[in-house]
Amino acid sequence: SNRRLRRMAASQPGFLTLKPSSQPTDLVGSRRKRVNKNKKKNWNKFSDITDVEEFLEDVRHQERTTGGLLSEKSDDSLFFVDLGQPEKAEQKAEPDEGKKRKGKATRPLRIDLILQGDSLIPPPKDVLAYQRPNAKKLRRIAQKAEQLAAKGVVPRRRKQLLNRRPVDRTVKKAVTEANNNPDRDYYDMWAQESTSPADPWYLQQTGKKQVKRPKKLSQKPSVLPAVEVIAPGGSYNPDFLSHQALLQEAHEVEVKRKKQEDKLEKQLAVNREDKATAETALCEEVEGLIEDEEDEETSPNKEDEEASGAAITVTEKKSERQRKKEKAEKIKEQRQLSIKRQNVQQQQLFQLRSIKAAIKQQEQQTKKRRSERKEKQEAQKAQPRRLGKLKFQAPDLEVQLSDELAGSLRQLKPEGSILKDRFKSLQKRNLIEPRERAKFRRKLKVKYVEKRAFKEIT
Repeated sequence: SNRRLRRMAASQPGFLTLKPSSQPTDLVGSRRKRVNKNKKKNWNKFSDITDVEEFLEDVRHQERTTGGLLSEKSDDSLFFVDLGQPEKAEQKAEPDEGKKRKGKATRPLRIDLILQGDSLIPPPKDVLAYQRPNAKKLRRIAQKAEQLAAKGVVPRRRKQLLNRRPVDRTVKKAVTEANNNPDRDYYDMWAQESTSPADPWYLQQTGKKQVKRPKKLSQKPSVLPAVEVIAPGGSYNPDFLSHQALLQEAHEVEVKRKKQEDKLEKQLAVNREDKATAETALCEEVEGLIEDEEDEETSPNKEDEEASGAAITVTEKKSERQRKKEKAEKIKEQRQLSIKRQNVQQQQLFQLRSIKAAIKQQEQQTKKRRSERKEKQEAQKAQPRRLGKLKFQAPDLEVQLSDELAGSLRQLKPEGSILKDRFKSLQKRNLIEPRERAKFRRKLKVKYVEKRAFKEIT
């Protein structure tokens, strides 16, 4: 069998051995083992394929060294005519030492020669390098774009690029100075940044565009000044008229507060007529025990009314003459209404002057109301707004009576609190909401217990 395999390998086309064939083993003296070849597990175990492996190894060796099978190559690539050594031309001058050294230096190292590839077989083609993700989809999109371009239709993205404002390339970028330069300008991190010369569309797409500051943030919540100057009557040594004017203002505030308290007491007061008396208490106690005679007399009349109300009313059917009469009356009413409407329209033609005057008067009233509304809005800017659940309560005026005035600053007594004044000013200027002091609430009830010793004494 080995001879037959060797003979079959040698008969293959393009086979040319470069190595001597291995000597066949002497199988005459040894007895062949009988093996059942019907089983697949015995095929590789008891089959001799050394000749086939040698043949394949020889083919691979030829491909590595010559780039293919020797039997397929031409004679010119395998053989050449030996004409002996060519005669060397006499050199006029000996080569310089520098050139010799240069030639030796260009010679590659042996380690580089070992690492170089000695196989003439080209590397396998990397299929993944030529594949593109979603290639079929991209090809279909490109074909559709070509069809639209042939029709003259511009895609939306291309249209956006064409509508973009061209970037000014003449603007030079600012050169950042080194951090270790002692002569550089001081960098203010709170200073307002300069406007960027970049394209606004690019800044918007990249998310680097600054948010536009709302105009409302630059407006003050109130037109009132931070520190209000007190009236001249609040001085330590005011004149008589200004002091009396300040006293009058404080008096009006107290009168207004007194009126509100009286109004609240009046609303909560109990009416005298609603108060219980001995007579009303007796009526409430006796009510329901004594039956009235009037109720007994009216009871049968109610039964008759209920019986008559339960009777079924029968409507009579109208005749044809009555229906025609009602239809004619309805048509007559519609004609009268249309004639009346026409008369009103004709009368309006003669009232054009009066209508124009009425329109002009209405426009004047509208203009007046608009100006009043604007004045009211301007006045409301100086008033505290409702920012929370509590209303703003103006602080009490710090007024000294005539006998409390001090003649000099040495005798002046300090009144009020600067902290409370600033706190109320913030509330009045709508910077913070009105607040009140938190009330202390006891979580656990206090339980009073008398001790045994105290009980014995009492």
